[in-house]
Amino acid sequence: MAEQKTTAVQQARAKAQAGERLTKEDALALYEDNDLLFLAKCARAAKERASGRNVYYTVNRHINLTNICSSNCPLCAFQVEQGDKRGYVMEHDDIAKVLEQAKHTCHLSEIHIVSALHPDKPFNYYVDVVKQVREALPKADVKAFTPVEVVNFSKTTGKPIREVLEILQKAGLDSLPGGGAEILSDRVRQIICPKKATTAEWLETMRTAHELGIRTNCSMMYGHIETIEERVDHLLLLRELQDETHGFQAFMLFPFHPAHTKLGDEYHLQRVGSWEDMKMLALSRLVLDNVAHFKAFWVMLTLPIAQLALGFGADDLDGTIGEEKIIHAAGARTNTGITRTTLKKIIRETGYTPVERDTFYQAIVDDEEVQA
Repeated sequence: MAEQKTTAVQQARAKAQAGERLTKEDALALYEDNDLLFLAKCARAAKERASGRNVYYTVNRHINLTNICSSNCPLCAFQVEQGDKRGYVMEHDDIAKVLEQAKHTCHLSEIHIVSALHPDKPFNYYVDVVKQVREALPKADVKAFTPVEVVNFSKTTGKPIREVLEILQKAGLDSLPGGGAEILSDRVRQIICPKKATTAEWLETMRTAHELGIRTNCSMMYGHIETIEERVDHLLLLRELQDETHGFQAFMLFPFHPAHTKLGDEYHLQRVGSWEDMKMLALSRLVLDNVAHFKAFWVMLTLPIAQLALGFGADDLDGTIGEEKIIHAAGARTNTGITRTTLKKIIRETGYTPVERDTFYQAIVDDEEVQA
C-alpha cells in the first residue's frame, strides 16, 4: 500500500513538473505529499507560462449595497436580518456620494458591487444602480453581482437567469465577480449556505454569462467543514466549465474567516494557517491549468502573505478597493484600502513587473512611469 502511494506521488510530481494536466488522484497525492517548496516551484512555472514576469493590479472601488439579507447563512458575519439596528441600505443618493468621490480617484478603472440578498429591494433597484454607475463613470468597468445574487434576482422576478443577465448587461454591466461559490458541493452548501444558489445554479449562471459574452471570475472559500476531496472536486468543476466556455478571467481563493459567524462558533473553527493558504494556492494553479490569472486578495491574506503568494502561483494583487465591509465583518484586520504606490512596491520587491490593468487584463499606461 505504501509502495502504491509512493508511486502515485511520484507520478503526480512528474506531471506537475512537466506542466501536464492533473487528475483528481494527482491533486490529492500532491496535497498529501505536502512538499510546499516543490508545489511553489511548479506553480511559479505555471504562472510564468501564463503571464510571464507580469503581476497585475487595478485601481478599483468596492460598493456593498446592503447587509440586510434573507439568506441568513451560518458562514456569514456580514449579513443581518431585516429590522436589526445594524442593518443598512445604500439608496441612490448614498451611491451618488460614493461615485462622486470615485470620480476624483486617479486611474479608476473598475467599480465592484456585491451585496446581500435583501428581502424587499426589487430587481429594478439593482438595474438602476448599474445605470447610475455607468452614467457617473462611463469609462469604468462595472463588475457587479455574484451568481448567488443573479439566481436570487431570477427567483424573485420569475425571469430566467439569461433574461436577468441580459437586462443587467443592457443597463451597463461588464462582468461578474466570482463570489458565492464557497465550495461547489451541495452536501457542504446545505450546511454553510442552505438558502443560497445550489452548485448547479452557480455553474449555470456562469455558463450563461459566458455565452452572453460576460466575462467572470471564479473562486473558492475553504477552511471550514469541507473535505480536501471536495476542494479538489470544486476545482475540477471550474476547470470543466472553463474548458467549455473559456469565460473565467481569474481565480481567487478565500480562506474562511470564522470570527463572528455561526458556523465558526458551532464547529469551533479557526482560520487556517499561511502554509495551507500557500499550498492551496499552488495546487489550484496547477489544477486550473486553463485559467490565466490567480489573485492573491490582500484583504483576506494580509499584505505580507499576499506578497508571498506571488511566489506560489499568484499573478494579481486585485486592487486599491477603497472600502470593503463583508470580509472585515468576519474579523479581517487589514486596511480597507491601499495605494497604487504600495501595490507597485510590494510587486517589485518580488522581482516581478507591476502592470496596472483594467477588468479584462488590458494594460493601462502608467503616466508617471512614462514621464520618468
